[in-house]
Amino acid sequence: MGTLLLGLDGVCRPVLDPLFDDGALPALADLFGEATVSGLESQIPPWTPSAWPSLFTGVNPGKHGVFDFLSFEGYDWELVNRRHVREHALWELLDEHGLSSVVVNVPVTGPPVAFDGALIPGYVAPNEPTCHPEGLLDDVQDEVGDYRVYEPEDVDGGDEQVEWYERLVAMRGEAFRYLVDRFDPDFGFLQFQQTDTVFHERPTDRDAVRAVFEAVDEQVAAVLDACDPDTVVVASDHGIGPYTGCEFRANEYLRDRGLVATTRGEGGMPSWTSLARDRADDGGRRSLAEAAVSLAASVGVTSQRIATALERLGLKEFVLDHVSTDTVRAGTERVDFAESTAYMRSRTELGVRINKAGREPDGSVSPAEYPSVRSDVVSDLLAARAPDGTRVFEAVGPAEDYFHGPYVDDAPDVVTVPAAFDNYLSASLRGDVYAEPSEAWNHKRTGIVALSGDGVDESADLGDPHLFDVAPTVLATLGVRPSDRMDGRALPAVDSLAPTTYPEFDADPASSTESDRVKRQLSNLGYLDDDEY
Repeated sequence: MGTLLLGLDGVCRPVLDPLFDDGALPALADLFGEATVSGLESQIPPWTPSAWPSLFTGVNPGKHGVFDFLSFEGYDWELVNRRHVREHALWELLDEHGLSSVVVNVPVTGPPVAFDGALIPGYVAPNEPTCHPEGLLDDVQDEVGDYRVYEPEDVDGGDEQVEWYERLVAMRGEAFRYLVDRFDPDFGFLQFQQTDTVFHERPTDRDAVRAVFEAVDEQVAAVLDACDPDTVVVASDHGIGPYTGCEFRANEYLRDRGLVATTRGEGGMPSWTSLARDRADDGGRRSLAEAAVSLAASVGVTSQRIATALERLGLKEFVLDHVSTDTVRAGTERVDFAESTAYMRSRTELGVRINKAGREPDGSVSPAEYPSVRSDVVSDLLAARAPDGTRVFEAVGPAEDYFHGPYVDDAPDVVTVPAAFDNYLSASLRGDVYAEPSEAWNHKRTGIVALSGDGVDESADLGDPHLFDVAPTVLATLGVRPSDRMDGRALPAVDSLAPTTYPEFDADPASSTESDRVKRQLSNLGYLDDDEY
């Protein structure tokens, strides 16, 4: 193999260094010891569904078109997939030069675009994803046993959950080694998601964190031994760490300023996400009402349809009688997008959308009013102060300050950057503007990058590397010129090549990822405020 790219979701020095110091990760420690290493600045927003496409295309979201887990058409939404990423991935550019690739578990890569090699999609794909070439998943399962994107839904939160983390990590490595042996690629890209998941689900469980990283290290050692790559690049899409600030509920804040209107949907019921958080706040005691909602969720019912399901089970009135008023309010009251001036549609796109006439189905802000309304929203958000008096946001500005390209109009109109990424944003309506963060740990702006092997000056200072630099750097290690549409540049440790023009990406119409399982997974990890959908 010419170049191996190892993707470690959410990994940064504060996560790795204690494990290195404990001797828990010998393979990664040796790899980093031989490499030139630096923090890697992520993009805005530093979240999986937008950041990994930026890493593997080398362009900003304004050029590839994915800003969040969700894509919006008017007031409707759907989960993103590869068809929403409207730019060539680096393995597709390698294909233009006759080089083959094996790609395993990279988020937002399914359904795959054809190229010379093999691809098993990762996060946000269905549990049994469409792979390339057709029938590949059956071959992998015949060869290495069970392969799935997510753990089973009936897994409890104890030791079984940690065991599934380890099993999922092992599946990635085993599938990758099998495909490398079968396809003999020039380039390999293997991504591990559980390094991020464990911090969302068990952030203070040091044993669980160590178990995940030891499992990853074991697979990295086996991959390095089996594939013997000339060059290795390690990169993460963002960092992760504790949130010690506040939770800021943007729609409550905007409602107080007369910008958000709300409505109560007929038959609306509290979401499982809200119930689970209330349960945690109440010392972990599980009520019969919560069990009823959990029962509905366990049979595949999303929060959008939970009221109907509970009614059929004869439990609707029981739940209403036993769930707290705040929780019922969270489930029944929602933003009325058509009647609002501005609102946060999804917390992980880090921004506020304006109900612009001519763009939204019932837009109320005319094009003439739009600049002044947006300016007022920016000013209002910049003025937000946390309960301790500090600023909620370190920066707030129009989309054009953060994105450029043909898809900027798909971005939120106003982009918000939490102060030090220490304040947790929420789109939920739950009464108060401020609260304790719903998650103890979440994403930080700085990830990590490491380069070693042939053609790498391991003594080189990488400067201030950015997420967009990873794709052109990988191409440079294989002697391939980057696209002139890329926003990044090859890092100083490798010989850079002049950009060239590649054919425009021929984007098929985006197809929906209809998977309630995926939506529940994102909700369980706190990525979706599902009472808003």
